[in-house]
Amino acid sequence: MKATSTESQIAVFLGRYTPAIEAQLRDARTRLRAMFPRGFELVFDNYNALVFGISPTERRSDAFLSVVGYPKWVTLFFLNGTDLDDPNGLLQGQGKQVRSIRLKRPADINSPEVEALIAQAVVRHEAALFTAPVLTTVIKLVGVKQRSRRPAS
Repeated sequence: MKATSTESQIAVFLGRYTPAIEAQLRDARTRLRAMFPRGFELVFDNYNALVFGISPTERRSDAFLSVVGYPKWVTLFFLNGTDLDDPNGLLQGQGKQVRSIRLKRPADINSPEVEALIAQAVVRHEAALFTAPVLTTVIKLVGVKQRSRRPAS
């Protein structure tokens, strides 16, 4: 799939959100992509949300960080979040592996505290990212059945 058709398909996914959430998700995605000149941006338009994951490979299981759009907010997920040192108590979640930060605004990604968490998450993937191609976007899943991307009225 050509980059332009991939981006036009992503524009359709984003267009399902309210303008405010769409703008936040676009901004958060842009900020995350700017941190990763190499690797793969894996896109999942699944049942619950639109996910932009960062991975050193095209394999879903190698993704370690993602920005996810929900009807009322945008969340930054750390797929191995339980391994991170979080001195500021930013990470939320009780699962065995994943932790997240609900972004009040996309610029939160670039706060020193969040960038420190991202730097920790990158460490185990640094070598693979270094040898990965220039950041490539791959649409991995478009769910047939999906929840509304807009809040219930």
